Amino acid sequence: MSRIENLEEHLIRLNQIGIALSNEQDLNKLLATILQEARSFTNAEGGTLYSVEGKRLQFMATQNDVLDQRNNQVSGPIANTKLSLSLTKNSMAGYVGLTGEVIYLDDVYEIPADRPYHFNSQFDRQNQYRSKSMLVLPMKGPDGTILGVLQLINARDKKGEIVSFDPQWEELVMSLASQAAVAIRNVRLTEELKSAYFDTIFRLSVAVEYKDGETVNHIRRMAHYAALIAEEIGFDKDQVELIHYASPMHDIGKIGISESILHKPDQLTPAEYEEMKLHTVMGGRIFAGAKAPVLKMSASIALTHHEKHDGSGYPKGLKGDEIPIEGRIAALADVFDALSSNRCYKPSIPVEKCLEMIKTESGYHFHPEVVDAFMRRLDDVLTIRENYP
Repeated sequence: MSRIENLEEHLIRLNQIGIALSNEQDLNKLLATILQEARSFTNAEGGTLYSVEGKRLQFMATQNDVLDQRNNQVSGPIANTKLSLSLTKNSMAGYVGLTGEVIYLDDVYEIPADRPYHFNSQFDRQNQYRSKSMLVLPMKGPDGTILGVLQLINARDKKGEIVSFDPQWEELVMSLASQAAVAIRNVRLTEELKSAYFDTIFRLSVAVEYKDGETVNHIRRMAHYAALIAEEIGFDKDQVELIHYASPMHDIGKIGISESILHKPDQLTPAEYEEMKLHTVMGGRIFAGAKAPVLKMSASIALTHHEKHDGSGYPKGLKGDEIPIEGRIAALADVFDALSSNRCYKPSIPVEKCLEMIKTESGYHFHPEVVDAFMRRLDDVLTIRENYP
């Protein structure tokens, strides 16, 4: 294959990568793809991604074929996201992050004395590794702002020997790095917007619980219980997240219920109980017509979390699988927390007694599959109770 044909092939590949990066919303997968493709272009055995965070460089992801093979593992995103280094010209990554220049080194242990940066050999010593050739490039946004740094280690030739990085691929790798920078920024912006969105929903549910005399931690516990059950049943990551943020809205309809009923310390009269039951219908109406998935699930949970497996619940008397799975999950999560917590109309019940009651109600109040999933994650449930007393 000629150099021109090889270049054309790489350009086609770069275009494909750009499309893939723009469609990826999982940050960890995105980081892994960026590093893998950059290494593929340059035949690098390892690499590291940094993001520029103020006056520091944050470690984002690392890959190294040699160490992975030695340790029989697959490297990827940095588990400890607090790992960082100062953004100064003393380090190669810091120098590139500040100046935007590209660094080529044939041997990192033979950096010319007139260069402001140096090589830190601590990683090599700790891992009995030998870094040699290195290519360090800036990851720039469309306006030229340096958003991160891409560091590639030890280019290999067809024989597997360590060689210098070939400058002919610099523009391609720089283009990839720029695409990657924009993709990372977009994913982070999406995550920030989603976080703000979910935070608003959570705070709305807090306002309702305060009206009912409950605490923020009741909402947190209930949401975590629901997420645990969903995860154990087999929900995917996105669905677990949805139920985690939708379940706190289960009692949103109580905003339309009289406080004299909500705070009554004695048993409700039949008429008062009928009014209390309306909070499920009101909750469903509040979210009626919502387009966002989390609000659609909130509507379903608000409407159905008092339905019972045997059909004796309200407001519609749904039975068994007629009850949406999110309603079945929220029902158990809510009841367990209500039983095990102090309420204006009753003291808390010991956890052991609560568990006995839930087991007894399996097949009656609760769906057996939901009860089984809850019991399998009991250790996690108890940890949540300790974390949010």
